[in-house]
Amino acid sequence: MNEKVIGVDIGGSHISAAVVDLQHRSIVEDSLLRKAINSKESAEQILNSWAEVIEQIFLKYPFISKKIGVAMPGPFDYENGICLIKGVDKYESLFNLNIKKALAKQLHLAEESMVFMNDARCFLEGELFGGAAVGCDNVLGITLGTGLGSARFHSGQTFEGDLYFAPFKDGVAEDYISSRWFLKKYKEMTGRIAKNVKELSEKISEEPEIEKLFEEFGKNLGEILYSYAQKYNCETLVIGGNIANAWELFFPETKTILDRLPAVTIKKAMLGEDSALIGAASLWKRSAS
Repeated sequence: MNEKVIGVDIGGSHISAAVVDLQHRSIVEDSLLRKAINSKESAEQILNSWAEVIEQIFLKYPFISKKIGVAMPGPFDYENGICLIKGVDKYESLFNLNIKKALAKQLHLAEESMVFMNDARCFLEGELFGGAAVGCDNVLGITLGTGLGSARFHSGQTFEGDLYFAPFKDGVAEDYISSRWFLKKYKEMTGRIAKNVKELSEKISEEPEIEKLFEEFGKNLGEILYSYAQKYNCETLVIGGNIANAWELFFPETKTILDRLPAVTIKKAMLGEDSALIGAASLWKRSAS
C-alpha cells in the first residue's frame, strides 16, 4: 500500500501543501510548498492558484497515491465539498461553489480522491496522529491566531468546536482570544499600530507595557479554557497557532488558572504549521482503518 498522500492547508491568505508519509506520520522532507493567495480574486483565479500548487507536488512525486486531504476554514459543507463562506471579506467568489468537483476536474482526479475537514479539526487530528496528543483521549485542541479555532476529540472521533462563540465578558471568546484583540488593545494603549503579535512580542524590551497585554491575554485564555474544560470533562488541552509562539509571555497566567483543574494536562502543540497538513492527510489513514 502506498502510504504517501498529499495534505493541503488553505488559509485566508495562503495555501500550503506537502507529501505526508502516513506510515512515519510526518511530512516528506523538502516536499512542502506554500503560495500566497489573494482571497478577493475570482473563483477561477483562486482555483487555478490552488490547483497549481497541488499539480507541482504531483509532478515532483509522480508515484505517490492520488489522494488529497484538505484543511479548510468554514463555514463549509465538508462532506460534499461546497464552500459556504460569505460576508467575511475572503473567498466571497467561492460561495456556493462545489470546490471538490471543480478542483478534482482541474486536477483530472476522481472526486472521491479528495476529502475536506475543518482546519481546527485538522490541527487536532495532526497532533493526535503524530504530535503532542498521541495516545490521548478526551482532548480539546485550540488554535490561537487571527481568530480562535477549536476542536474536541473523544471516543475515537474529532468534533468541530464552538469555543470562539462562547459568551465571555462583554462579547464572545474570540473577541478576547485573537490577534485582533492584541492589535486593538495595543492601539488603545499607545495610539500606535502594530502589524501582528510577533511584532509586539519583539518590542517588549523597548515597551515594557506590552508585557501587561500578554498577561491579560493569558488570564482571559485561562478563564475561558477553565470553564470549557469543565463543561466537557477534558483530560488534555493542546494549544497551537501563531500566538502560541509567544508561549512564555502569556502561558504562566493561563497555567495559574488551569492549575485549579489538576486532572487536566496542558500541552503546547508539537507540529507547528505542519499539524493541519498532517491532520488533513491522516484522514486517509483513518478511513482505511
